[in-house]
Amino acid sequence: MIDQSTVDRIFEAAQIVDVVQDYITLKRRGVNYLGLCPFHNEKTPSFTVSPAKNIYKCFGCGKGGNPVNFVMENEKISYYESLKFLAKRYHIEIVEAQQSDEEIQQRTDRESMMIVSDFGRKLFIENLFQRTEGMTIGLSYFKERGFREDTIKKFELGYCLEERDHFTKRAQKEGFKLEFLVKTGLSIYSEGHSPFDRFSGRVMFPIHNLTGKVIAYGGRIMKADKKTAKYLNSPESEIYHKSNVLYGIFHAKKSIVQENKCYLVEGYTDVISMHQAGIENVVSSSGTSLTMEQIRLIKRFTNNITILYDGDQAGIKASLRGIDLILEEGMNVRVILLPEPEDPDSFSRSHSSSELVEYLNTNETDFIHFKTNLLIFDAENDPMKRAQAISEIVKSIAIVPDAITRSLFLRECSKLLHVEENILYPEVNNQRKAAIAKKGTRDFQVQLQPQIDNKVFSPIEINDLAVVEREIVRLLLNYGILPLFPLYNEDNEVTREISVEEYILQELQRDELELSQPLYNRILQEFQHFVNNGELLDNKYFIEYPEPEISKVAADLITQKYELSKRFKKKEIFIETEDMKLKTIVPEMILTYKSKRINLMIKEVQLQILALQKDEFTEKLTELQQQMVLLHNLRNEISKNLRDRVII
Repeated sequence: MIDQSTVDRIFEAAQIVDVVQDYITLKRRGVNYLGLCPFHNEKTPSFTVSPAKNIYKCFGCGKGGNPVNFVMENEKISYYESLKFLAKRYHIEIVEAQQSDEEIQQRTDRESMMIVSDFGRKLFIENLFQRTEGMTIGLSYFKERGFREDTIKKFELGYCLEERDHFTKRAQKEGFKLEFLVKTGLSIYSEGHSPFDRFSGRVMFPIHNLTGKVIAYGGRIMKADKKTAKYLNSPESEIYHKSNVLYGIFHAKKSIVQENKCYLVEGYTDVISMHQAGIENVVSSSGTSLTMEQIRLIKRFTNNITILYDGDQAGIKASLRGIDLILEEGMNVRVILLPEPEDPDSFSRSHSSSELVEYLNTNETDFIHFKTNLLIFDAENDPMKRAQAISEIVKSIAIVPDAITRSLFLRECSKLLHVEENILYPEVNNQRKAAIAKKGTRDFQVQLQPQIDNKVFSPIEINDLAVVEREIVRLLLNYGILPLFPLYNEDNEVTREISVEEYILQELQRDELELSQPLYNRILQEFQHFVNNGELLDNKYFIEYPEPEISKVAADLITQKYELSKRFKKKEIFIETEDMKLKTIVPEMILTYKSKRINLMIKEVQLQILALQKDEFTEKLTELQQQMVLLHNLRNEISKNLRDRVII
């Protein structure tokens, strides 16, 4: 953990123009700089850099943030690594917060294990290319699989000699401690026995982390032995947690960003063969079930995942849980089914690059069509099996976090399954309520049953609410500390002026309102914390916020796409800017927000009335009608206030 004073020094030293110009060419445009965005392909510059605010913003792809965010995005490294990167650039000594003896020991062990793993990489490559056994067994195997020498070197493939303890003895001779040979899993040792190599007689597939360092290995045996596992992987260690790692991610990350898509396959050779065929945006879960950590690793580079399946129906059904995990993370998932008996490795080797690309492009299908075809095919004409299949498909849709996307998926599902939409919606809502109850958390989004008077209700209103919340946060970030209204004492004397942030927070607190979007609500809570302590908060606090999600949102909302031209200013024409109109804009925005919240509450009550059962109709109807009258009165009062403000 880096000392906070060091973090502050890094932010003070790291000038956004200097940092960005290391990667792209910038041209001055007024007070800002303009260039071609490094994060997406564009011909007309839309990437704006503001030296005054020390932030960047692309008005094409929407990405923005501070210098640390830029390095994170461009180098695809963590927040901590980005800070170290900039500290090195500006010759700032990293001061770590005081660590315990245990933490120091853990860091030392990790560094030792990384060095041991890298030694293994070098030795296994040496065995493959320079030793007779390695060339005749290992290299011959790779070439029989169709791997070119440049591909073998690219993935740093190797060979562990069949001699029982060749690696272990060589490593100890080079000065490496047996403790770390065992901790990495490269050697095995037990009391009373001499240590030996875990991977003897196997071709080696190094597993790289995101920065290209080898953290583990997969080894394939060369002898036909039914008692021995065909593939053997490194055990879990301080440097390797298989649920957090994807094979090939280091080699694929640049292509994933460029293509804005990641292909997901099962094995090491699938990745290598596709790379050799020209498809580089591909990774593997290394034969293990897909985990949420692996999905989030892909999400750092793209929101689009395409899974490649071979024709094995049993294997496909077993891996359907992975699709649900991807959907739960709010990502787009598509599926490609390869013809039997092909897998990505064999299909890549038996087809030309152009044929492979064409097949991938023309055989992609969304998960709704894929899952429907898979499950309904098995159900045939059995009504019970068909109902169960429909329930499984709806369960996947219910996982999708975005309301609009859920609505579109349900519409498509309704068409494919010949089931009315209004029958599917209650099932989705029940699934979501059950999931929320199971997690023991509350859902920030207002959950609506999109069915009113037999007309499907679109969730656009929820999106409208998010738009207004975005505006509220934008006003806070840009004008929070500015005075808005005077405060008077009993003698009608002005005591002080209430700021924009104080006014907004008071108005929302009065009605116990929180913002429905979690990130916006986090920012609101930060403002509330400082105001409660009698302090005003400026936007610099959020631009340098240690959590990238917050700092990126802040940079996005602070940056203005257009600024008044100097030539226009010289003509001395009076232009009323936004900060001059805050007395009107801010109260109107709060009233608009409250109005939209009340509209959603009214619809919820309407739905509750429609859902009343006969036995509870008389008892609950009066109560719900009273709520409806109260909400309508509140809405009318807010509407009147809005009209009065417009007339004024």
